[in-house]
Amino acid sequence: MHLDAQDLRAFYYRSALGRVAQRHIREVLQAMWAGNLKGETVVGYGFAVPLLRPFLGSARRVIGLMPAAQGVMAWPAGLPNVSVLCEEVLWPIDTGVVDKLVIMHGLETSSNAPALMDEAYRVLGPGGRAVFIVPNRAGLWSRSDKTPFGFGRPYTTGQLESQLKDHGFAIERHTAALYQPPTHRRFWLKTGPVWEKIGQGVPRIVGGVLLVEASKQVREKPKSGLGEAVKRPLSVLEGLGAAEPSPSRRV
Repeated sequence: MHLDAQDLRAFYYRSALGRVAQRHIREVLQAMWAGNLKGETVVGYGFAVPLLRPFLGSARRVIGLMPAAQGVMAWPAGLPNVSVLCEEVLWPIDTGVVDKLVIMHGLETSSNAPALMDEAYRVLGPGGRAVFIVPNRAGLWSRSDKTPFGFGRPYTTGQLESQLKDHGFAIERHTAALYQPPTHRRFWLKTGPVWEKIGQGVPRIVGGVLLVEASKQVREKPKSGLGEAVKRPLSVLEGLGAAEPSPSRRV
Protein backbone atom coordinates (compact mmCIF):
# COMPACT_ATOMS: atom_id res chain seq x y z
CA MET A 1 0.00 0.00 0.00
CA HIS A 2 1.41 3.36 -1.04
CA LEU A 3 1.79 6.22 1.40
CA ASP A 4 -0.01 9.49 0.74
CA ALA A 5 1.89 12.10 -1.25
CA GLN A 6 1.07 14.79 1.28
CA ASP A 7 2.53 12.73 4.14
CA LEU A 8 5.69 12.13 2.12
CA ARG A 9 5.92 15.82 1.29
CA ALA A 10 5.53 16.77 4.95
CA PHE A 11 8.32 14.38 5.96
CA TYR A 12 10.90 15.39 3.36
CA TYR A 13 10.24 19.12 3.19
CA ARG A 14 8.87 20.09 6.59
CA SER A 15 10.61 17.86 9.15
CA ALA A 16 14.24 18.11 10.22
CA LEU A 17 14.70 14.33 10.05
CA GLY A 18 13.23 14.22 6.53
CA ARG A 19 15.53 16.97 5.27
CA VAL A 20 18.53 15.13 6.73
CA ALA A 21 17.44 11.86 5.08
CA GLN A 22 16.88 13.64 1.77
CA ARG A 23 20.35 15.17 1.84
CA HIS A 24 22.20 11.96 2.73
CA ILE A 25 20.45 9.79 0.13
CA ARG A 26 20.81 12.46 -2.54
CA GLU A 27 24.55 12.75 -1.91
CA VAL A 28 24.99 9.00 -2.36
CA LEU A 29 22.95 9.08 -5.60
CA GLN A 30 24.97 12.00 -6.95
CA ALA A 31 28.19 10.11 -6.21
CA MET A 32 26.87 7.12 -8.19
CA TRP A 33 25.91 9.35 -11.13
CA ALA A 34 28.86 11.71 -10.93
CA GLY A 35 29.22 12.02 -14.70
CA ASN A 36 27.70 14.69 -16.89
CA LEU A 37 24.03 13.96 -17.59
CA LYS A 38 23.77 16.53 -20.39
CA GLY A 39 21.36 15.34 -23.06
CA GLU A 40 19.99 12.51 -20.92
CA THR A 41 16.46 11.78 -19.70
CA VAL A 42 16.20 11.29 -15.94
CA VAL A 43 13.03 9.83 -14.42
CA GLY A 44 12.03 9.25 -10.82
CA TYR A 45 9.20 6.95 -9.77
CA GLY A 46 7.33 6.68 -6.46
CA PHE A 47 8.37 9.68 -4.40
CA ALA A 48 11.83 10.26 -5.81
CA VAL A 49 11.52 13.99 -6.56
CA PRO A 50 13.50 15.04 -3.43
CA LEU A 51 16.53 13.42 -5.11
CA LEU A 52 16.10 14.87 -8.60
CA ARG A 53 16.65 18.60 -8.14
CA PRO A 54 20.45 18.46 -8.74
CA PHE A 55 19.78 17.05 -12.22
CA LEU A 56 17.43 19.82 -13.35
CA GLY A 57 20.27 21.99 -14.58
CA SER A 58 22.20 19.33 -16.47
CA ALA A 59 19.82 16.68 -17.82
CA ARG A 60 17.88 17.23 -21.03
CA ARG A 61 14.63 16.18 -19.37
CA VAL A 62 13.61 15.35 -15.78
CA ILE A 63 10.27 13.67 -15.00
CA GLY A 64 8.78 12.74 -11.65
CA LEU A 65 6.27 9.86 -11.87
CA MET A 66 3.92 9.31 -8.93
CA PRO A 67 1.52 6.34 -8.70
CA ALA A 68 -2.20 7.07 -8.58
CA ALA A 69 -2.61 5.20 -5.28
CA GLN A 70 -0.15 7.62 -3.68
CA GLY A 71 -1.31 10.87 -5.22
CA VAL A 72 0.73 13.61 -6.82
CA MET A 73 2.13 17.01 -5.95
CA ALA A 74 3.44 19.78 -8.18
CA TRP A 75 7.23 19.76 -8.47
CA PRO A 76 9.65 21.51 -8.55
CA ALA A 77 8.56 24.55 -6.58
CA GLY A 78 9.03 27.80 -8.46
CA LEU A 79 9.66 26.10 -11.79
CA PRO A 80 7.46 24.57 -14.53
CA ASN A 81 5.85 21.38 -13.25
CA VAL A 82 7.38 18.07 -14.37
CA SER A 83 5.48 15.82 -11.96
CA VAL A 84 3.03 13.32 -13.47
CA LEU A 85 0.32 11.10 -11.98
CA CYS A 86 0.39 7.62 -13.52
CA GLU A 87 -0.74 4.04 -13.13
CA GLU A 88 1.63 1.89 -11.14
CA VAL A 89 2.66 -0.40 -13.99
CA LEU A 90 1.60 1.68 -17.01
CA TRP A 91 3.87 4.69 -17.28
CA PRO A 92 3.21 7.41 -19.89
CA ILE A 93 6.74 7.04 -21.30
CA ASP A 94 7.84 5.50 -24.59
CA THR A 95 9.84 2.30 -24.58
CA GLY A 96 13.61 2.67 -24.34
CA VAL A 97 13.87 6.45 -23.92
CA VAL A 98 15.08 6.75 -20.29
CA ASP A 99 18.79 7.04 -19.55
CA LYS A 100 18.63 7.23 -15.74
CA LEU A 101 15.84 5.98 -13.48
CA VAL A 102 15.54 6.18 -9.70
CA ILE A 103 12.79 4.44 -7.73
CA MET A 104 12.16 5.42 -4.11
CA HIS A 105 9.03 4.66 -2.07
CA GLY A 106 7.74 2.72 -5.04
CA LEU A 107 8.96 -0.86 -4.94
CA GLU A 108 8.49 -1.79 -1.28
CA THR A 109 4.89 -0.49 -1.28
CA SER A 110 3.92 -1.89 -4.68
CA SER A 111 1.10 -4.41 -4.94
CA ASN A 112 2.78 -5.90 -8.02
CA ALA A 113 6.55 -5.61 -7.67
CA PRO A 114 7.39 -7.99 -10.58
CA ALA A 115 5.28 -5.96 -13.02
CA LEU A 116 6.85 -2.75 -11.71
CA MET A 117 10.33 -4.11 -12.44
CA ASP A 118 9.20 -5.07 -15.93
CA GLU A 119 7.91 -1.54 -16.50
CA ALA A 120 11.21 -0.09 -15.31
CA TYR A 121 13.02 -2.40 -17.72
CA ARG A 122 10.73 -1.35 -20.58
CA VAL A 123 11.30 2.40 -20.36
CA LEU A 124 15.09 2.17 -19.99
CA GLY A 125 17.21 2.44 -23.10
CA PRO A 126 19.95 -0.11 -23.85
CA GLY A 127 22.58 0.24 -21.16
CA GLY A 128 20.38 2.62 -19.16
CA ARG A 129 20.92 2.72 -15.40
CA ALA A 130 18.34 2.41 -12.63
CA VAL A 131 18.84 2.87 -8.89
CA PHE A 132 16.37 1.08 -6.63
CA ILE A 133 16.18 2.56 -3.12
CA VAL A 134 14.46 0.37 -0.53
CA PRO A 135 14.34 -0.02 3.27
CA ASN A 136 17.03 -2.30 4.64
CA ARG A 137 15.46 -5.28 6.40
CA ALA A 138 18.30 -5.35 8.94
CA GLY A 139 18.42 -1.57 9.49
CA LEU A 140 16.77 0.59 12.14
CA TRP A 141 14.76 2.70 9.72
CA SER A 142 12.58 -0.19 8.56
CA ARG A 143 11.60 -0.87 12.18
CA SER A 144 10.28 2.61 12.93
CA ASP A 145 7.01 4.07 11.68
CA LYS A 146 8.32 7.59 12.26
CA THR A 147 9.63 7.65 8.70
CA PRO A 148 8.27 6.43 5.32
CA PHE A 149 10.89 3.68 5.30
CA GLY A 150 9.02 1.95 8.12
CA PHE A 151 6.18 1.01 5.77
CA GLY A 152 5.98 -1.62 3.08
CA ARG A 153 8.22 -4.60 2.46
CA PRO A 154 11.90 -4.20 3.41
CA TYR A 155 14.63 -6.01 1.50
CA THR A 156 18.07 -7.47 1.95
CA THR A 157 20.66 -6.74 -0.74
CA GLY A 158 20.57 -10.36 -1.89
CA GLN A 159 16.78 -10.42 -2.20
CA LEU A 160 16.65 -7.25 -4.29
CA GLU A 161 19.54 -8.18 -6.56
CA SER A 162 18.10 -11.65 -7.17
CA GLN A 163 14.74 -10.20 -8.24
CA LEU A 164 16.40 -7.65 -10.52
CA LYS A 165 18.42 -10.35 -12.25
CA ASP A 166 15.24 -12.35 -12.83
CA HIS A 167 13.82 -9.35 -14.72
CA GLY A 168 16.76 -8.85 -17.07
CA PHE A 169 18.87 -6.37 -15.12
CA ALA A 170 22.61 -6.64 -14.59
CA ILE A 171 23.77 -5.56 -11.14
CA GLU A 172 26.39 -2.80 -11.30
CA ARG A 173 26.94 -1.96 -7.63
CA HIS A 174 25.21 -1.51 -4.32
CA THR A 175 25.65 0.73 -1.31
CA ALA A 176 23.68 2.04 1.66
CA ALA A 177 22.76 5.28 3.41
CA LEU A 178 21.15 6.57 6.63
CA TYR A 179 23.45 5.17 9.27
CA GLN A 180 22.14 7.48 11.98
CA PRO A 181 19.11 6.38 14.05
CA PRO A 182 15.66 7.51 12.79
CA THR A 183 15.14 10.00 15.59
CA HIS A 184 14.36 13.71 15.77
CA ARG A 185 16.76 14.26 18.65
CA ARG A 186 19.04 17.21 18.07
CA PHE A 187 22.30 15.35 18.73
CA TRP A 188 21.69 12.73 16.03
CA LEU A 189 20.50 15.30 13.51
CA LYS A 190 23.59 17.45 13.96
CA THR A 191 26.04 14.55 13.86
CA GLY A 192 24.36 12.87 10.87
CA PRO A 193 27.21 13.61 8.40
CA VAL A 194 29.70 12.02 10.79
CA TRP A 195 27.69 8.80 11.00
CA GLU A 196 27.32 8.69 7.23
CA LYS A 197 31.08 8.97 6.82
CA ILE A 198 31.70 6.30 9.44
CA GLY A 199 29.05 4.08 7.85
CA GLN A 200 30.96 3.86 4.58
CA GLY A 201 33.66 1.91 6.39
CA VAL A 202 31.41 -0.63 8.13
CA PRO A 203 29.23 -3.44 6.74
CA ARG A 204 26.34 -1.99 4.75
CA ILE A 205 23.96 -4.21 6.68
CA VAL A 206 23.55 -1.46 9.30
CA GLY A 207 22.45 1.23 6.83
CA GLY A 208 18.84 2.33 6.96
CA VAL A 209 18.27 2.13 3.20
CA LEU A 210 19.85 0.13 0.39
CA LEU A 211 20.71 1.56 -3.02
CA VAL A 212 21.21 -0.98 -5.80
CA GLU A 213 22.25 0.23 -9.25
CA ALA A 214 21.36 -2.01 -12.18
CA SER A 215 21.68 -1.64 -15.94
CA LYS A 216 19.41 -2.81 -18.72
CA GLN A 217 20.81 -5.70 -20.70
CA VAL A 218 19.12 -6.15 -24.07
CA ARG A 219 18.13 -9.74 -24.61
CA GLU A 220 19.32 -11.26 -27.89
CA LYS A 221 16.49 -12.13 -30.22
CA PRO A 222 16.37 -15.78 -31.22
CA LYS A 223 17.38 -16.42 -34.82
CA SER A 224 14.74 -17.79 -37.14
CA GLY A 225 15.31 -20.69 -39.54
CA LEU A 226 18.50 -22.71 -39.82
CA GLY A 227 21.44 -21.35 -37.91
CA GLU A 228 23.82 -22.01 -40.77
CA ALA A 229 23.27 -22.95 -44.36
CA VAL A 230 24.58 -26.34 -45.39
CA LYS A 231 27.49 -25.51 -47.63
CA ARG A 232 28.16 -29.05 -48.81
CA PRO A 233 25.36 -31.59 -48.69
CA LEU A 234 26.36 -34.88 -47.18
CA SER A 235 26.16 -37.77 -49.59
CA VAL A 236 25.89 -41.32 -48.37
CA LEU A 237 27.76 -42.43 -51.50
CA GLU A 238 30.57 -39.93 -51.09
CA GLY A 239 33.96 -41.54 -51.72
CA LEU A 240 32.61 -44.38 -53.83
CA GLY A 241 33.73 -44.64 -57.42
CA ALA A 242 31.52 -45.05 -60.43
CA ALA A 243 29.91 -48.43 -60.86
CA GLU A 244 31.92 -50.86 -63.01
CA PRO A 245 30.63 -53.92 -64.83
CA SER A 246 31.45 -57.22 -63.19
CA PRO A 247 34.04 -59.36 -65.04
CA SER A 248 32.48 -62.10 -67.15
CA ARG A 249 32.72 -65.64 -65.75
CA ARG A 250 34.67 -68.11 -67.80
CA VAL A 251 32.96 -71.37 -68.80
